Amino acid sequence: MQRRQLLAATALLAAAGPAARAAEPASSLNIFVPAAPGGGWDGLGRAIELVARPGGLVQSVQFENLAGGAGTVGLARFVATRRGRADSLFIGGASLVGPPIVNRSPLSLADITPIARMTEEAAVVVVPADSEFRDMRQLGDALRAEPKGIPIAGAGGGTVDHVILGLLFKALGRKPLDAQFVSFPGGGATTAAVIGGQVKAAVAGWGEFSEYVKTGRVRALATSGERRLSPEVPTLKESGYDVVATNWRGLFAAPGITAEAKAAHVRFATALHALPAWKELLDTRGWDDAFLTGGTFADFLARDRKDTEGVLKDLGLA
Repeated sequence: MQRRQLLAATALLAAAGPAARAAEPASSLNIFVPAAPGGGWDGLGRAIELVARPGGLVQSVQFENLAGGAGTVGLARFVATRRGRADSLFIGGASLVGPPIVNRSPLSLADITPIARMTEEAAVVVVPADSEFRDMRQLGDALRAEPKGIPIAGAGGGTVDHVILGLLFKALGRKPLDAQFVSFPGGGATTAAVIGGQVKAAVAGWGEFSEYVKTGRVRALATSGERRLSPEVPTLKESGYDVVATNWRGLFAAPGITAEAKAAHVRFATALHALPAWKELLDTRGWDDAFLTGGTFADFLARDRKDTEGVLKDLGLA
């Protein structure tokens, strides 16, 4: 087993070098997604396969999805079953920083090996297509008047979805804990809840809802970034709410891998990021390029945890 893992790491290292396209691709890569199919983490994993295989960086990709606890259930499984394995990558991000703090989990992103921050994405506030709320102001006024009467979906307690909703409630002059936040195990389940009319609204990544917005199956009221992601959809700031927040996503490897295996994964991520097809995919998905590796990524993770903990305490969520 150790020999096979070493060979897999060596293959990734060779494939992701300066001559990545001409090199023999790695035979296999296992991607672990701590959420159900259809959400943002799953979307990043599938996007990596979509670009890496045709780009000659890997020959085959296997996926494992495990939802629960806003990603903490999958994180625990990954740590327990993949320790020391050089052929596995874990999809994580901002929405897995808060839940361990809120839930006082014994595990966090600090227990796995950081490889690269890949993307950043604004969230969107959406309502069902037939909703009585035509714009963000109408929803905001209703939330201010009767917050408990408007169930709002999102992915897990303490996630970016939850934090953005808390910041919105603070901007409305209400306590974040006044929100009737309905937690779902991932973006796919959140999407289904809105389309099916099980909730009045939702907060989730733009990429999880953008196609449904285009086809009219849901109505987008506002996005949470600095800029518009669609000409027709204003930002929360443009709508009169001083809220700006985005969701980063990235790659982590198993705990206990060798320095050589970590370097192989970093080179794989670097080669992936350099492919023109990756830049095209970012534009198509509405994702911002947020690439970081090495000590810069590690420093960012430490700051992000500290900042997230401060926001959660300020919002009364931790």
